Amino acid sequence: MKLRLESEPFGEHQAIFIAEIVERIKIKLLEGGVAQDKLEDLTASIALSIAGVIDDLSGIEADGTEVHPYLTFRTGDDELIHCGENSYTYEQVYGAMRKLFPS
Repeated sequence: MKLRLESEPFGEHQAIFIAEIVERIKIKLLEGGVAQDKLEDLTASIALSIAGVIDDLSGIEADGTEVHPYLTFRTGDDELIHCGENSYTYEQVYGAMRKLFPS
């Protein structure tokens, strides 16, 4: 498996990835009966929490083992792309939210 540094396509993949997560959170909250007046705030809160974990902004530890995620995307059968540092899905949650909850 080849790991290539490709910042621009990585950013595009990352935006699509977090938008899908945000949309699925919204759908599940709607299915769970969350009221419309709380839907946007809850969706954002959950999405930002998940993005923080993906981006390694919040510590993950279990039984003395620290876990540090590093996001990559498969672009071919034998190829992964990365951005050379931690992902930044947290910063892209707001763009995804604007698309799902237009003012």
